[in-house]
Amino acid sequence: MKKIMITGFSGFVARHFLEYLHGEGLSYKVLGADIKEPELDLPCHGPVLDVRFEKLDMLDADALRRVVRGFRPDYVLHLAAFSSVAYSWKYPSACFDNNTKIFLNLADALRAEQLDCRVLSVGSSEEYGDVAPGKLPLVEGMPLSPVSPYAVARVAQEMMSKVFVNGFGMKIILTRSFNHIGPYQDERFVIPGFIRRILNLSAMEGEIETGNTGIVRDFLDVRDVVRAYYLLLTEGTPGEVYNICSGKGVRLSEVIEKIADIVGVSVTGKVNPAFVRPGDNQAVVGSAAKIEAELGWTPQIPLEETLKDMVECMRQDGPPAGASCAGK
Repeated sequence: MKKIMITGFSGFVARHFLEYLHGEGLSYKVLGADIKEPELDLPCHGPVLDVRFEKLDMLDADALRRVVRGFRPDYVLHLAAFSSVAYSWKYPSACFDNNTKIFLNLADALRAEQLDCRVLSVGSSEEYGDVAPGKLPLVEGMPLSPVSPYAVARVAQEMMSKVFVNGFGMKIILTRSFNHIGPYQDERFVIPGFIRRILNLSAMEGEIETGNTGIVRDFLDVRDVVRAYYLLLTEGTPGEVYNICSGKGVRLSEVIEKIADIVGVSVTGKVNPAFVRPGDNQAVVGSAAKIEAELGWTPQIPLEETLKDMVECMRQDGPPAGASCAGK
């Protein structure tokens, strides 16, 4: 049975990736690694999946190499990161450590163990920077102009990936993943944060605090994202970068309206300056033409369906109706 190592295993993307493998009946041994324990019931992912977890600080290069040596993965889905732009402004050094440094430790460990392993290095649309509306949609060949510490760290990770591909012949595939949302996402992120505030309203109308809701983002469902990740992990071209996006832009104010309609309330927003990030990109909309042409991937789940599932999940503190076995 082939083996997949998933870093950042306790995050919501890894959880949905396991759900994808389970739903497709794909048989793998899975080693999940993270600095904190996952909030899911691992045994429920059998019989097609053999899943175990190992607590690991990827800044400890020796410990990471021991894990890699013991498991010897055929694939690595590298999700581990501090993925908050706001956090990166407060703690830029920690952001670099927990993005670029942990990737470098992983690549070094795989190279030292001489593993013929395919790696998916997950990057971000933030790498493009603040692009004029006339230059949208964003395509992979555009110059990068990061405007936050998080974005710079992701660009560095991408450049190091290419160094390991070109210099050492490693099989690393790269993404620039746009804003993905879905059930189980941490409420510190913008869309689940909106949902929680709207659900907490005590009347049929009310006010919630927001940041800049005039910015435009390209949102897609995490369940579409993990389908793309699996295709890239198994079939993507090493050294190539792929946008993972919906190709559709929507203002945050429109998303708030959609959530309010689903919940059945009337909402107005009040800007809290503490929620406004410096140098925020005004419009981020991508093109997924490359991954569609090479692998046939296109997003399938509309934004309204994603938001409904997120609302239902948050109301129940569990998965939406019809979800498979990942217990909370």
